[in-house]
Amino acid sequence: MSLSSEIEHSNFKTKNNYKARYYRITCYMLLFTLKSTCAFIRSGVPSPQQFIGRHYKSHRLFSMAVPQKQVTRCNGAADELPVNTSITNDNIIESKAKLISSSLESLTKAGQRIREGHLVSFPTETVYGLGCHALDPVAVKRVFEAKERPLTDPLIVHVNEGKTALDLWDASSSHFTDNGKKHEQMEKMVLQALVEEFWPGPLTIVAKASPKVPSIIMANTGFVACRSPSHPIARSLIEVSEVPIAAPSANKFGHVSPTKASHVFDDLGMENVWIVDPFLKDENSNVNGSSSTDTSTNTDHNVVCNVGVESTVAKVEYTPGNLGLISVLRHGAISIHEISRCLEKAGLSNDFRVKGKHQATGDDVSNVAPGQTIRHYSPNVQSFMIAHDVYSKQSIDDQTLSSRLSKEEICNLESAVIIDFGGRLSCLREKALAYRDLSQDADSGVAATNVFDVLRWSETQSGAKRVYFPEIVVSEDADEALVLAVKDRLSRAASGVIITSLI
Repeated sequence: MSLSSEIEHSNFKTKNNYKARYYRITCYMLLFTLKSTCAFIRSGVPSPQQFIGRHYKSHRLFSMAVPQKQVTRCNGAADELPVNTSITNDNIIESKAKLISSSLESLTKAGQRIREGHLVSFPTETVYGLGCHALDPVAVKRVFEAKERPLTDPLIVHVNEGKTALDLWDASSSHFTDNGKKHEQMEKMVLQALVEEFWPGPLTIVAKASPKVPSIIMANTGFVACRSPSHPIARSLIEVSEVPIAAPSANKFGHVSPTKASHVFDDLGMENVWIVDPFLKDENSNVNGSSSTDTSTNTDHNVVCNVGVESTVAKVEYTPGNLGLISVLRHGAISIHEISRCLEKAGLSNDFRVKGKHQATGDDVSNVAPGQTIRHYSPNVQSFMIAHDVYSKQSIDDQTLSSRLSKEEICNLESAVIIDFGGRLSCLREKALAYRDLSQDADSGVAATNVFDVLRWSETQSGAKRVYFPEIVVSEDADEALVLAVKDRLSRAASGVIITSLI
């Protein structure tokens, strides 16, 4: 055979090989699609919580975490992958997020990153925040994109000094009463009173915004939310950033809020974000996804966010000639009664009244404050509240709630996680798949510190199909602020759904 014939024959074989490979790959893809479709149909339509959970972990659906995997390069050398590197088919995918320590050097670099328009996640006394330059609309947009958060849900601006917040609020004009007596900047007076009493601390104050505040932060409502955190890392980052920092919770929208660096990494590991981990040593700051200290349980030595739930949100409104109003839009560590006492102390109780305002809106409604949507703080397992009337009647003809369950209810319990408060559902413990009590003594402070960590724990229970909480019944004007906060978080985690049967 001549050389030209050999080349022609070789080219013919090569073309046939390519065609064969193409047809095989096409058949494999069609088969995979068919199998996936059948599996989806068999699994049924997911609940909103399940869909959210699948969505925020979508980058992991076709990848496999490979701890210290040996990979051979083209030159034959073997390299180690970092702990949270993933392999998808033949491609190596490295997480974009980076853990950094809380040293001054690390925070200084993080501050520069904030000024340049990038994202840094940092701990506060409430939860971890996802921070950006508050006055840079492009940076703010990156936060919404990383969280997959609707633009109808505004962000809180974090500052160190009250005067910085007053500069962001439009409360500089003087007002007059009907009899002509001048009220010296009445709205500004109440803002200053709240700032002096509760800052730094877990109170967010919402007021009319000055023109310098980007509308994207405010969901185009004209009101801006500001807070001064007390956590030393948060305050140091704000100081070295030299700009106000807009920061919602550092998680995917609707998911459980993070109180640890590992929580942030679980949700935002594939985003371009630096995550401050106070337990990370400087020499390990380039290791993605793992820290030098085990923070798996909330004991005193490793609690980062000591309050554990988001701040109280209070909206200030004042119209000349009318009684001013402070509306508590979200429950946190500061109670309505504490705000009222602050007004009395400042001599403003005759000019303003304080009331709670519970809201449960859809994602398409623009709000003046975060945390108002009906579905929030949700684990990726369908969640429900068991009605108070059901578990409070523990004795009917000397029968406990557990002994009155039907066979179907018992079957459901076997694949259910129970998150309790004060032992309200303890009689179901033996029949449930898993059980945790936020506080056996019904201590609201302990429960608040644990609630988000335990909600995330419920997602990790193999075979869990549902999560049950007790409905917590307490007056909206209760002086114990944190029990209202825990009630609010569990209610929204269950999308407000209260059940009287476990079927």
